[in-house]
Amino acid sequence: MGISDEDGDGTRSVRAGLPDPVAYEPTLPGPVFAAHFHLPGEPKGPYTYGRDENPTWTHLERAISELEAPPSENGGVTAHTVVFASGMAAISAVLLSQAKAGDTVVLPDDGYQALPLVREQLEAYGVSVRTAPTAGDAQLAELDGARLLWIESPSNPGLDVCDIRRLVDAAHQGGTLVAVDNTLATPLGQRPLDLGADFSVASGTKGLTGHGDLLLGYVTCRDAELAARVRRWRKVVGAIPGPMEAWLAHRSLATLQLRADRQGASALVLATALRGHPYVSGLRYPGLPEDPSYPVAARQMRRFGCVVSFTLPDKAFAERFLEELRLVDDATSFGGVRSTAERRGRWGGDAVPEGFIRLSVGAEDVNDLTVDVLRALEAAGGPLDTAAV
Repeated sequence: MGISDEDGDGTRSVRAGLPDPVAYEPTLPGPVFAAHFHLPGEPKGPYTYGRDENPTWTHLERAISELEAPPSENGGVTAHTVVFASGMAAISAVLLSQAKAGDTVVLPDDGYQALPLVREQLEAYGVSVRTAPTAGDAQLAELDGARLLWIESPSNPGLDVCDIRRLVDAAHQGGTLVAVDNTLATPLGQRPLDLGADFSVASGTKGLTGHGDLLLGYVTCRDAELAARVRRWRKVVGAIPGPMEAWLAHRSLATLQLRADRQGASALVLATALRGHPYVSGLRYPGLPEDPSYPVAARQMRRFGCVVSFTLPDKAFAERFLEELRLVDDATSFGGVRSTAERRGRWGGDAVPEGFIRLSVGAEDVNDLTVDVLRALEAAGGPLDTAAV
């Protein structure tokens, strides 16, 4: 018996994608390393060549499908997942498999910093690209005649949230497909397919696997034909994950609910502690009731994620802050069990102030983490006049 939508998130995370028990075999079979398989006669599969399919991928793809769109009452598959070598491989697969010369694609102008590179490639292929901010559902104004709408909610790194259902309904009325980058939320925080999206896309490098030790991406669709087009794109470009990475990702899913709950709760505590801090401006966390994104996020998200963003007075202040942190690594990416932070402006490409910090809350003791962050702020800016605070 497989999992169902009636099971709790912890049960679903632990049991997702596991094969039926076989006597004296492991619960989760080990990674299958194979470039080719025995293939007598006609190639009827399911496994023929290592670029096309692998049993380790199959287990992981089933697991992600069950988290993004739980099986039907009779255990039937309700979604189809295709795993990739990275999140960018998954993003590119959707955009480049669905759009052709003469089509129009709508992107967020405040999304992941690699999206401008994707835009350049789309335009080189003759695809028109329009952009609009995530906040305020501004992409609605750009939908006319579009082939595909790309949503990133919450946005990275600004943490704005849009009304996915509203955007999906408007897009579908005009025949526009909708893809949602669900990286920051993970399937336990938000289910884009339940909100009507055609594609749920994510970097498994981050919160999904949570240990900062592998690269992975995936695309999940309810429509088998759309999934087949994405799968064909993977075959054409060869952007396949290694079997070890796929197995590690599946193993890591077992702790997804534990990590998501711990990190989300700690992120809210930290954000609350930073609220009103004299050195901090532009504090954002979708789970804060006063955050501009909270009303929409509270309607469509079940967890608010582990990322908190804020702005410090200037570049030098931000660099001093990062140097002073003891429990937070100065590193890019997010979603891992070890807290990380970075001055996002060092990369270029994001429309953020020089002192903008993206902090990913890990699984450390929240009291230790909060003390460390507040101490680092004081060390970076000098002692505070506590009587004035």
